[in-house]
Amino acid sequence: MIFRLLGPLTVGDPPVPAAGGPRVRALLALLLLDAGRIVPAGRLVDGLYGDEPPTGAANALQSQVSRLRRAGLPEGVTVEHSAAGYRLAGVGGEDVDALRFERLAREGARAGAAGDAVRAEGLLREALGLWRGPALADVREAPYAEGQAARLDALRLDALEEWAAARLAAGGDPIPLVRELTDAAAAHPLRERLRALQIRALAGAGRQAEALAVYEEVRGALAEELGADPSAELAAAHLAVLRGDAGGHRPVAAARPPVPLTDFVGRERERERLGALLAAVRLVTLVGPGGAGKTRLALELVQREEPGTLEAVFVDLGAVGPGEVAGACARALGVRDAGPDALLRALAGRPVLLVVDNCEHVVAEAAPLVRELLAGSGGLRVLATSREALGITGESLLPLGALAPDAAEELFLRRGAAARPGFAETVTGPDADPDARARVREVCAALDGLPLALELAAARLRTLTLDELADRLGERLGDRLGDRLGDRFRVLSRGDRTAPERHRTLAAVVKWSWELLGEEERTAAARFSVFRGGATAGAAAAVWGTDRADAEDLLASLAEKSLLEAGFDTGAVRYRMLETVRAYAAGRLPADDPAHAAHTAHFLALARAADAELRGPDQLDRLARLDAEDANLRAALRRADPADGLRLVAALTGYWWLRGRRGQVSGLVAELLERVDTAGLVAGEVPGGLGEEYALCVLTAGAPAGERPERLDRARRLLTERAEPLRQPFTAFLWATAVGPEDRLPVPSDAWSRALGLAGQGHLALAHGDRDTAEQALSEALTAFRALGDRWGTATALEGLSVLSPDPFPLLAEALGLFESLGVAEDIVDLLGRRAALHEAAGAAEAALADRARAAETARLAGLPAPF
Repeated sequence: MIFRLLGPLTVGDPPVPAAGGPRVRALLALLLLDAGRIVPAGRLVDGLYGDEPPTGAANALQSQVSRLRRAGLPEGVTVEHSAAGYRLAGVGGEDVDALRFERLAREGARAGAAGDAVRAEGLLREALGLWRGPALADVREAPYAEGQAARLDALRLDALEEWAAARLAAGGDPIPLVRELTDAAAAHPLRERLRALQIRALAGAGRQAEALAVYEEVRGALAEELGADPSAELAAAHLAVLRGDAGGHRPVAAARPPVPLTDFVGRERERERLGALLAAVRLVTLVGPGGAGKTRLALELVQREEPGTLEAVFVDLGAVGPGEVAGACARALGVRDAGPDALLRALAGRPVLLVVDNCEHVVAEAAPLVRELLAGSGGLRVLATSREALGITGESLLPLGALAPDAAEELFLRRGAAARPGFAETVTGPDADPDARARVREVCAALDGLPLALELAAARLRTLTLDELADRLGERLGDRLGDRLGDRFRVLSRGDRTAPERHRTLAAVVKWSWELLGEEERTAAARFSVFRGGATAGAAAAVWGTDRADAEDLLASLAEKSLLEAGFDTGAVRYRMLETVRAYAAGRLPADDPAHAAHTAHFLALARAADAELRGPDQLDRLARLDAEDANLRAALRRADPADGLRLVAALTGYWWLRGRRGQVSGLVAELLERVDTAGLVAGEVPGGLGEEYALCVLTAGAPAGERPERLDRARRLLTERAEPLRQPFTAFLWATAVGPEDRLPVPSDAWSRALGLAGQGHLALAHGDRDTAEQALSEALTAFRALGDRWGTATALEGLSVLSPDPFPLLAEALGLFESLGVAEDIVDLLGRRAALHEAAGAAEAALADRARAAETARLAGLPAPF
């Protein structure tokens, strides 16, 4: 929920009071009542000013809209203007509590009319739970507010009646209803349906005398004030009391859910979603890996439920073995007989929320029992937690994975403060260490944002400093793509001694899931650990040495058991393994397993195939595919032998250049050069005839290679003394960039290399002041690059031609758009700086300032040095 109108006007999650003056807040509320739809300007003026609009009402309205924009709206929410009026864009019906209330109330009333009292009661209870006070409470001075508030109040009263009727029809406990209906009746004493429901609730609670007294009170008031007799519904409620057939519900003793001992952090959105699901369907399963907080979320939902609306019964299957599931349910429900008939008799007439926790190891037994109970008890709803879905028709799944980064940090800080008083202040206080927040982020990222892992890590702050903890976990962000996984299982080995064994240490959490796998699944999971950043089914099949269909089946099985996460990326299903699970799996993969070499071979082939298409019309698509595999490509480079490493660098040079990642990989390429040197160079020769590839490594390594001048000398000799033509398209370009134009290499004969040679010739002529030669060469390069569909080359030629043009701004704008489509931050920053200088020379100070600010922000986001 982003906006709340049913009470004081608040914005955001967590909610904060809306900013701005009274009229700005009134305008926001008025737009929210029609969220996503255009509201005519005339209606907005009438709503804000009533019968006395100011002179120039349109300008006054526009001024209020401007103030609303400046007051600050949530990200993605804007006020749009058109000839038809104004619209609050980026907001849907589910984002505004008043609109969501109306939807839920309508659906609840329809369910009640259709005879589904249980669903109606849940929907209407959720709708009424959205109210926090009088509607539009702090904008009531606006002319429109009184009418809208009255409309919403009337709908609220209708929903209250529908909810009470549904609850009584579903056999719910009437005692909570008595208070609600009595309070409402005090404000509406002659509302006959409301009073009839009050009478039925009182009778159901065993207070027949009070129920009869209410009837007499209403009958007398109707006669005296309206001269009318009681309605048929009121008379029927009275007769039911006299006959004694309005009974109440009396629950039997049952296992209540345990009350959590710590505060709830980081799953507020999931809790809202879970509540909505349980109001709409009868079976919801929380699925996710061990330590994701499934049990805790279920308990939080139960604790937040209004007392008496659903009787929560908790069944913990964690310590239950095969053949014991029904017995555990019977004990939780307070009955001796574990047969299905006895369980159904215990549930009869009771609106129960059965929380079935830790189903994964007995899922084959739990699933049919849950299905039978749901089929035989209309008032039953089930909330299950499991690392694998129950697989029942009608089941709704709510997957839980990692916490969002901000929530993970907040959880770690809170638990850390509990373990070491004053810890939070060392990270967030006024005298905090400036690097402490970054170390907290490292810890949270290393542990995948898993709540249990974060709590175990925070507990170690009793005996470790934050720096020691981060280092022990061995997942500094710079190392995340390497093979060093740290000793996380040793560090996180001291949990709550009262917790179940499977939740006391991080290793136990993962081991519990691992032991639920079959042998083939364990082998596949161990081999999947060679991937970084996930893999497609095709990549998994190649590395596992199986056909694609078998790989898809194994991946689906591992995902169903929460060992993998499945998502879509560049149009294909992509599977990812949490780093904590990967660490455990990697420890079970032999060092000589063929998956290691297969991974390198697969991604070398992928890089070579993609490189050939990076200089044509499919450039963006190939770049996106390489982006998706960037972590795997780096992992393959770390693992490759010297020869394959040289080949892989050569295949990736174009990708790194086009994406502006040269600085990010220089250290990794320098490590490869060390391995090449260690492997031994005989008389200065590079093994395998890979001299050009070696030179590309030296050029890509940049500064690290510059510290070893003999490498650059060796690269020069390998390039200048070769007899055969260059094989790699970027070699001549990078060499000229590194050593200058005086040591030029022959350009290959393919169309792209010729175009690049022309662009280089043009830029060199520009540097020497030869404008005619520059214009001819750059124009020919531009034509060639456009024909090839190469965005980077086109932008490079346009950038040079802009220097020669009397109107450079259109050329610079096109070049900037092309660089932005490629995401090349360095080129974007340089181009913005050039354009800013041109704006400044033309006297357009505001445009120059805007370009400089944009360049500075681009550099900041990309981690580049400040450009100005």
